[in-house]
Amino acid sequence: MPSFDIVSEIDKVELRNTVDNANRELSTRFDFRGVEAEIELKDLTVTLKSESDFQARQLLDILRNQCTKRGISMAGADISDSPIHSGKTFSFVVTFKQGIDQPLAKDIIKLLKERKIKVQASIQGDKVRVNGKKRDDLQDAIALLKKSEIELPLQFENFRD
Repeated sequence: MPSFDIVSEIDKVELRNTVDNANRELSTRFDFRGVEAEIELKDLTVTLKSESDFQARQLLDILRNQCTKRGISMAGADISDSPIHSGKTFSFVVTFKQGIDQPLAKDIIKLLKERKIKVQASIQGDKVRVNGKKRDDLQDAIALLKKSEIELPLQFENFRD
């Protein structure tokens, strides 16, 4: 019986490359000369610090641009609405989500059932396994999920016949 897994993962190496490229761009930007500004990565959390609110927002734009260039989706990232002010610095904390949480997995299964695609979906930890009798049904399920408005970036792996 053909099957595949739906996962939501961030490539840590690409994320590190993104932060390195953003720091490189930061060092060459004229508007950040003589300003204490930094972009720091720890696990899946990126911290953007600067001296002013406007510059912190500029750092966020630099990170967004670099993420786009490296193919990392910021759709599933948690970003605070306004910068956090502490002492003389303003900072944004961007946390990238790894895995599919329980409520979203249930929404994915509900979406597949509502469209009456002939597949069975089950939650397996932080991923969703989809089984079907025909390969075409699985491809229809993938097409449906790609068109859907799910806020996390989804990847489809382990496609087996």
